[in-house]
Amino acid sequence: MPLARTAPLRRELEAALPQRPFSIRFWDGTGLGATGAATAAGNGRPPTFSVCSPAALAHALRAPGQLGIGRAYVAGDLEVDDLDAALEVVDGWKPPALDAKARLRLVAAVARACGLQRPPSRPRAELLLRGRRHSPGRDARSVRHHYDVSNKFFSLFLDESMTYSCGLFRRGATTLEEAQEAKLELVCRKLDLRPGERVLDVGCGWGSFALHAAGRHGVEVVGITLSEPQARAARERAREAELADRIDIRVADYRDLGGERFDAIASIGMVEHVGASRIDLYARHLAALLPPGGRLLNHGIARLRHGDPEAGPFSERYVFPDAAPLHLSRILLALERAGFATDHVEGFREDYAQTLGHWIERLDARLEDATRLAGPERVRVWRLYLRAARRGFESGFTSVYQVRTTRSS
Repeated sequence: MPLARTAPLRRELEAALPQRPFSIRFWDGTGLGATGAATAAGNGRPPTFSVCSPAALAHALRAPGQLGIGRAYVAGDLEVDDLDAALEVVDGWKPPALDAKARLRLVAAVARACGLQRPPSRPRAELLLRGRRHSPGRDARSVRHHYDVSNKFFSLFLDESMTYSCGLFRRGATTLEEAQEAKLELVCRKLDLRPGERVLDVGCGWGSFALHAAGRHGVEVVGITLSEPQARAARERAREAELADRIDIRVADYRDLGGERFDAIASIGMVEHVGASRIDLYARHLAALLPPGGRLLNHGIARLRHGDPEAGPFSERYVFPDAAPLHLSRILLALERAGFATDHVEGFREDYAQTLGHWIERLDARLEDATRLAGPERVRVWRLYLRAARRGFESGFTSVYQVRTTRSS
């Protein structure tokens, strides 16, 4: 690729971004260095964004902003040497405002550097959803996009119980396994489970809570998930633990359970998929499954700041399509409207940041296996997503809450 194609782009970038807490390297070996103070994240050096091919610029032209940059990264056309430092730049650095002429010159320079070529295809890991938002069919497609990657892929970074939610470290746990066992036991104690009771596990995943509750507390558990691979794995784990007679795992939506009755319900890490338009329906459906005095523990991520969007375009297409962490106040309102009385609320923001740190270390230690199981695009998505999620908890953008309630009417 002739150097002349990137020379105008380098000049325009240098003029538009005189202060840059990052470096840029282009496919032809040229680039721009960082200016100013280094970021504090990662190894303490400014991150380097390597534009590996003109396709990265074409992605940015096709979808300016987070989505285009995300596509270039997922496709491997854009590389970053330090994801944590890069996220700090994205969160904390404010580029200077450009007038219309400067923006036009920059776009023209990008187009020239790209050359005349067809726009690159979207990465295969990107999901474009159709249909009514939060309809059962669309919800199933969204959930399966995230979870039906490979059970073995998730086992690379989760603990032995395959628990895909925050562990409890604050009470002395030193390993991820100990933290997840402590969290599962805490849920059981908050629900005051008694032998012989019938318990619903909403969003049961690979069956970690069902196995713990049935094995340690003698209850009967119905677990529901929208992922068939998860359900198969959970059933097999129940058989291996000789608990199949007390654990019933179904591929079902929470809206499919009309007419059944339970003594208690655990919803762990599922409410994030419900959305603002369905949160009242969700609460009413769960209330209808419980008698007066029945207990519900709702465990989920919540946004802390008002005015922020529910999710960014990268997460919408690549990580959790249609997911919408709501504010705690909105979840409590829905539960109260449905006839629940709130007994206890507890936050676990620091615990989830620590949990994500363990997941990140485990995944990074097995990248070769992860790529073999899920492909390079998915591995890039997960490495970025786990770090962005940790940063959200550390920065006060999100938290996670357990809300213990009792059906009063």
